[in-house]
Amino acid sequence: MLFLVAISFFVLGAIVASFLGVLVARLHTGQSFLTGRSRCDACGTPLSVLSLFPIISYVALGARARCCSARLSLLGPLAEFLLGGLFALAYLKIGFTAALPFMLLSLSMLLALVLYDLAHQILPFALLGAFVLASACAGFFLADDTSALGVSLMVAGAFALFLALINFFSRGRAMGLADAPFVFGLALLTGPAAPAGFIASFWIGAVIGIVVLARRPRGSRMGVEVPFAPFLAAGFLLMYFTQWNPLIIVALR
Repeated sequence: MLFLVAISFFVLGAIVASFLGVLVARLHTGQSFLTGRSRCDACGTPLSVLSLFPIISYVALGARARCCSARLSLLGPLAEFLLGGLFALAYLKIGFTAALPFMLLSLSMLLALVLYDLAHQILPFALLGAFVLASACAGFFLADDTSALGVSLMVAGAFALFLALINFFSRGRAMGLADAPFVFGLALLTGPAAPAGFIASFWIGAVIGIVVLARRPRGSRMGVEVPFAPFLAAGFLLMYFTQWNPLIIVALR
């Protein structure tokens, strides 16, 4: 029974991710994300029902668009698979509690923010505000008591202030100001796992940054702009769902 319910949450997450893909693609473009047919990015042909579900269409159509045979992006099915997995993990971790709806909403807004940041290197205020509010509600219901909630708020505030100071002293070159409220919401959502998540996110960012720099054309002097929100999200969620503490490695040294 537990497995079947988890599968149901996976399917729900995949469906929500498909909708979020449309939302992110149309946000601030003047197009409505509630009405209007989705179209092929390559040729503009309205998509069939099968093509509206990237995981299914990507596999069934061999990673090619049915209308024009253009190569399909892996980002759509990957986002569906990721959010589906996060929905299932959230259910398995906290069960049918008052925190679950807010947790699922937070994860949904988190995916939308990451997708938008990857596309535009900016975190839109509307999605950011919804994420922080949902995370605050989830953190409230997940906290063991008011003392634990107070600690989470202080930790979240400290992380947000740290990133805001980095933005201020680097004049926005090292980090965007929107990363401060973003990490505030992540810390509230993950509670006691937030310190480990904060450390892990910088480790992940460092590794990916080195890889990106290593793949630059030799002799290129152009800067490489890498959004930090995906690394923050990856670090915090990885530590929250695994409960692993990277500080153990430091202590063993």
